[in-house]
Amino acid sequence: MKKNFAGVFNIPWYPIAISVYPVVALLSANVGQIQLSAGIRSLLVSVAFGGMLYFVFWLFLRQVYKSAFLTSLSLALFFTFGHVYIAIDEKYPESNYTLWLAVGWIALLLAALLWTMFSKSTFAAATSTFNTVALALLVMSVGQIMLEGEPRGVRALGADNAPVQDDLSVPQNPPDVYYIILDSYAREDFLATVYNYDNSEFIKALKERGFYVAACGQSNYVRTEISLASSLNMMYIQELDDEFVPESTARRTLWNSLKHSAVRHNFEVMGYETVNFATGFAWNELEDADHFRTPPPFTSGLTEFEGLFLRTTLARYAQEWGWVDPDAVMGQSFRDRFNNVFDSMDEVANLPGPQFSYIHLISPHPPFVFDAEGNPNYPPDFWNEQREYPYDDYRRGYLGQLTFLNTKVLDAIDTILAESETPPVIVIQGDHGAWMQPKDRRMWILSAYYLPEHEDELYSTITPVNTFRLIFNSYFGGDYEMLEDVSYFSPVPNLYDFSEMPNTCGE
Repeated sequence: MKKNFAGVFNIPWYPIAISVYPVVALLSANVGQIQLSAGIRSLLVSVAFGGMLYFVFWLFLRQVYKSAFLTSLSLALFFTFGHVYIAIDEKYPESNYTLWLAVGWIALLLAALLWTMFSKSTFAAATSTFNTVALALLVMSVGQIMLEGEPRGVRALGADNAPVQDDLSVPQNPPDVYYIILDSYAREDFLATVYNYDNSEFIKALKERGFYVAACGQSNYVRTEISLASSLNMMYIQELDDEFVPESTARRTLWNSLKHSAVRHNFEVMGYETVNFATGFAWNELEDADHFRTPPPFTSGLTEFEGLFLRTTLARYAQEWGWVDPDAVMGQSFRDRFNNVFDSMDEVANLPGPQFSYIHLISPHPPFVFDAEGNPNYPPDFWNEQREYPYDDYRRGYLGQLTFLNTKVLDAIDTILAESETPPVIVIQGDHGAWMQPKDRRMWILSAYYLPEHEDELYSTITPVNTFRLIFNSYFGGDYEMLEDVSYFSPVPNLYDFSEMPNTCGE
């Protein structure tokens, strides 16, 4: 048995492992950010590319071990090129290195070819070592994916101290509940004073439809992950789990607490079905929801992961030469997911039985993929060569996208209200405010509530941590204590190193 096992490692299969590794490594580096299925096509293409290289070298050399070794060297050069390119670009952004870097890599490839061809070694003796190293690399990456992506039960809780109440009561005609997050949507007074943008018509339209708009609404946190984890668990992050301490940068428990929150648990225990839409960020997608909606795959011909993978390889020159455009693909993917939400609203509103719809729109947050009339934008038009947003370009893109978003949100609200037999509960909130602002202004958010027969329980400084405490108490017999409304700033990467930001609205 041991002899047979050793024999397997003497077969030169390491080129296959090296073909697989770059895709798996990139998936592991982005675990939680993307669905693993996004890498399937890249994996197949990579293995096919490795197989094609091996076949070409074998036809040329007619030596199995030398062909395997040369294939592996070629793959290593091909897959590392983009990483070196990106590293140089970040450190020396003004350098003109594109041509000489490509020439250098081609020279290395030719040197590898000549050295392998004229070497007296067949590389057979090193096969076991190469197989072992390649397998170890794969195991480490796959292990990280499995560790970070550990599946949980539908009613599992991601945080130890999530405040669930299993004795909530369902009314005779339970309302559908919609929690709509407009990512980075700022408060009306911010838009007026900082961006010189009049958003009063939209706010007026919300009020005419019965919404209460919190004039001094603030987020509890400044980043999406911690803001939504707090909102959906009705607790401040500091108290939600012992892992959320200032010195920690880990996010596994944070993401689990968002996917498997106290709010979701409460609704599902009461018999509600959960509705969720794809956002492009796996940590924020409830793929195990009763109704998880995602646009058709590959509508752009290339996925965002494939564009990222392309940029990390020698094939990035396909982008440089204009053969493919990953940024255009990314923009279309964001538009597809945006349109998927609004195109599905009538169907969602007509689902049988009570439903909890958690809808997160990556808008008006960048990338800026729509103008004010809903025409497609080209995302790179708003950033510089380092893919950073200059202030004026950010403002221009943000306001255009916000203007179009307003029209779509009002249409969606009208659809929900028209199709609901029982008046629904609708909450529309920003998770945080606009970028490139002082710490306190980054907390100023749109916060609008449609709570039939319970509008009088709302107040101008309410924050998201109290949103579902109020809803469960008002409609489902909950016994949640309303918390003090507090906002906290934290830097990157120390997400849990909080400093309090006072609400100065009205001062």
